[in-house]
Order: sequence, then structure tokens, then C-alpha cells
Amino acid sequence: MHGLIAKITAQEGERDALIDILLAGTQNMPGCISYVIARDQADDAVIWITEVWENKQAHVASHSLPQVQDSVAKGRPLIAQMAMTAVTEPANK
Repeated sequence: MHGLIAKITAQEGERDALIDILLAGTQNMPGCISYVIARDQADDAVIWITEVWENKQAHVASHSLPQVQDSVAKGRPLIAQMAMTAVTEPANK
């Protein structure tokens, strides 16, 4: 399995709109075991994304899905900063 944890900082006042875009664009992705979008409780601009994929190839392939490309295009203007905080190897089977 392949995992990722990312931190996204939204433009001021845009976090919920960005979450809505991400939720709409990340449904039914082949090879995706889990895709959790969470609000940071200490910073009202921050979103945490925790992903688990069958393998790295499934994650890379997801970038070509139309709904993911649409989500990226709509969401990009609402992002102030994005950081990949960890690449993981989930131990769950």
C-alpha cells in the first residue's frame, strides 16, 4: 500500500469552499482505499488530507481522472499553500 499525508492552507475564508471542491472531486477513484479530508481544529485555514492507495501507481493514475483534474482546476485559486508532510507505507492489510 501507499499512503500520503498533506497539509493544505486555504486562502482566507475559503476553507469550506475548498473542502466542498475536494469532496466532489475525490469520489470513486480506482485503487483508493481511503481519502480523508479533515479540518484542522487549531487553524481555520488548514485542511489535512490523509490518503491510502492500493499502490503508488494507483495514486499517480488518479491524477488523470476527469473529476480530479476538474477539482484541481477549481480548487487551485483557493489554495494559499500546499505541503506534502509525509509519504507512508500503511501497515493495515
